[in-house]
This record gives sequence, structure tokens and C-alpha cells, in this order.
Amino acid sequence: MTLHSPQDTGAMARRIATHLAPGDTLLLIGEIGAGKTYFARELLSDILLVAEDVPSPTFTIVQTYDSKLGEVWHADLYRLETSSDVIELGLLDAFGDAICLVEWPDRLGEQAPVSALSLAFLAGTHDDERNLILTWQTARWDNLSNEIGHD
Repeated sequence: MTLHSPQDTGAMARRIATHLAPGDTLLLIGEIGAGKTYFARELLSDILLVAEDVPSPTFTIVQTYDSKLGEVWHADLYRLETSSDVIELGLLDAFGDAICLVEWPDRLGEQAPVSALSLAFLAGTHDDERNLILTWQTARWDNLSNEIGHD
């Protein structure tokens, strides 16, 4: 699907947020500047119990939040050197009972949850345009494309 502007990206994040539950993981894929963190900020702003600044977790690696849906982990794995570093973060445990938003999920290696929804943000034909590709392996996400709308 095509996201024509940052506003479209934000609207998509808010639509997806309404379908999340504890134990769900979103794998946010894309180059630097593709819109991964913007998407995560917009999603979080819709579900946080108390409005707060949502910084990029590039340097902290993980930020946790209390939301109306339960605990949310926002992770940016860009700086991890090996997939074994994920264990030290506690992220594998969070996959089971928190909502997890993971940027640079390639750093997870084989530890990525099979039940995750992958969102690939690709540059569009215009500066602010993004093409969003959703992929998944389990039935959990089968109806999502119809429910959130698409081109």
C-alpha cells in the first residue's frame, strides 16, 4: 500500500494500533529515514496512558511504555553487534507478554518471533511517499489488510 505523506503514515499507525494486543510484535523494516521511528511514535501516541515524548531508542536501544493495551517495548537494534545481545536486553521475554515494536529486526536473526507482523517501509516516488509492505506467517494477521484499508 502507498502512504502518500507523513499524515498517511500516522493514520496507518493508529489503525494498526487498534488491532494490537499483548504478545504482538511489529518488525519495522527500512533504511535510515524510511519512517520506522515516525510510525512507532504515532502508534505509541495513540495508545499511551499518559502523553509523553517518544524519543528514538537508537542510543538507549529499548524504551518501555505503559499503554492502555499493556506494556509496550520500542527497540532499535541498529547498534547491536550480534543477535545474542538481544537476550541481554530481555527482549525475548517481552515478545511473550508485551507489545513490541522492533526497528532493525534483522539483528534478531533466528530469534524473531514467527508470529510477528513485518512492516517494510520503502521509498516512494515522491520525498514523503512510502510504500508499505505487510508480511506475516501466522493466521493472527490474516484479516488485517482488509480491516486497516489499503490501495
